[in-house]
Amino acid sequence: QVQLVESGGGLVQPGGSLRLSCAASGSISSIYAMGWYRQAPGKPRELVATITTYGSTNYARFVEGRFTISRDNAKNTVSLQMNSLKYEDTAVYYCNAGGSRWGPKSSDHWGQGTQVTVSS
Repeated sequence: QVQLVESGGGLVQPGGSLRLSCAASGSISSIYAMGWYRQAPGKPRELVATITTYGSTNYARFVEGRFTISRDNAKNTVSLQMNSLKYEDTAVYYCNAGGSRWGPKSSDHWGQGTQVTVSS
């Protein structure tokens, strides 16, 4: 069972950038889809971006070209580069392994989350 540890969250001003990283305890090369999700207070968890083993990506509409997901199978890491951050991007961001390109599955794995706060 793969364990995921997120890092890179923090406090950033609107318009700023953050890079989130997710380190897996085992190999991710055989995991079809890796992804990032987020959950804001009082709201359900939502997909941010996913990437498959073939490099195909899927982004939520609200990303609007501001975020880039990448994976390094050799290092067992998945990253999310977030630029032009907005107040509404404030949420806990979770790494996901084993979901589909379009959303989570019941058999997938989650990290503990990392807080991203966009505030002036």
